[in-house]
Amino acid sequence: MEIRDATPADAEAACQVMRRSIAELCEPDHHNDPKILAAWLANKQPRIFEAWLAKPDNSVLVAVMEGQIVSVGAVRDSGEITLNYVSPDARFKGVSRALLAALEQRAIDRGNRRCLLASTATARRFYLAHGYVETGRPAGQFGTSSGFPMSKALK
Repeated sequence: MEIRDATPADAEAACQVMRRSIAELCEPDHHNDPKILAAWLANKQPRIFEAWLAKPDNSVLVAVMEGQIVSVGAVRDSGEITLNYVSPDARFKGVSRALLAALEQRAIDRGNRRCLLASTATARRFYLAHGYVETGRPAGQFGTSSGFPMSKALK
């Protein structure tokens, strides 16, 4: 597996990974509600992905296995993780753990001592198992009742 900075050429495949991850893995969050799914998937488009790449304070990373993008993540220079999605085909293969470590390292490289994120209900146990602690009540995103604010002190 290779983890690298995303490029504009990755836009279509990265968006497909994010869309599949949300639709197929995040049912505890969207409950197969078409309105919630539509809102959540609305910005997972190549032109928007390319705009995320162009932001100077944003690092978008992809994990690649056998030439295929299998995970997408992003962290702001402030240490906020804004994306962390894995393809259903790569779930439970260590990809999410490796990408999270790379996002945290990027945050450290940018001078941060803490990462912040808003977890889905689906990923909540994953983040808790990787040292994150809840810092407030769920805020709800895209019409879901999840969005658990979490943080982790970085070493």
